[in-house]
Amino acid sequence: MLSTKLLQDKVVLVTGASSGIGAATAALFAKAGANVVLAARRTDKLDAVREACVKANNAGQTGKGGRYASISLDMCDTDHVTKVFSRLPDWGQNVDVLVNNAGLAVGTDRVGDIKADAIDRMLDTNVHGLIHLTQQFVRDFKKRNTGHIINLGSIAGVNSYPGGSVYCASKAALHSFTTALRMELVDTAIRVSEIQPGMVETEFSLVRFRGDQSAADKVYEGIDPLSADDIAEEVVWAASRKPHVNIADVLILPTNQASSYHVSRK
Repeated sequence: MLSTKLLQDKVVLVTGASSGIGAATAALFAKAGANVVLAARRTDKLDAVREACVKANNAGQTGKGGRYASISLDMCDTDHVTKVFSRLPDWGQNVDVLVNNAGLAVGTDRVGDIKADAIDRMLDTNVHGLIHLTQQFVRDFKKRNTGHIINLGSIAGVNSYPGGSVYCASKAALHSFTTALRMELVDTAIRVSEIQPGMVETEFSLVRFRGDQSAADKVYEGIDPLSADDIAEEVVWAASRKPHVNIADVLILPTNQASSYHVSRK
């Protein structure tokens, strides 16, 4: 990884920070000397993430950053999302980097059998909530003519697969939204990036299979999947570029994966 000096004392807000990619990303920003706002629906898990940020900052030895705050953020609650600024700490009012990481997949049912609550939960979290939250920060970033929006997409937004129609549609929508947003902000100093991971071993599959650990484990059998740390490195790398450099899209896959459904298992 190249120098992260430009991130020192910056304010970063990470959604879905309670576990997985979000937690790993928060810790890596902390190591780089940034101040981090941890946002998640499961606020009870944020104490451990905050502790990890403190340890990472100490390990980074930059002498910068060191401020962390935990806020409640339910991406399915529009009113809650649109009032996010009221919950930011005083030192975190001017966010420099927004990491839209919160997202999920629910079930593997095929069209015709997908439950309405699963459809709503995926679209509300992955699309509606993300758009509502991003709008709040775009308005603020425009006023200050600065800021960086980093959206966590997925290879599923590029290659659809059976049993994932709604999730794939949500990530395709995120990709289109991100691309259009980048075009709309091209005459500003605001940067817009999308990180598109392939198979990453986190709680993602456990949520998809509704807590069935054995079913979740089978997803990664026979391959060496990406880790949350692998994706966190890409997010922080994109954020640490010089102001005139915008990492538009990064598609990152494990070596044994070529597309959403082309996977070589040992």
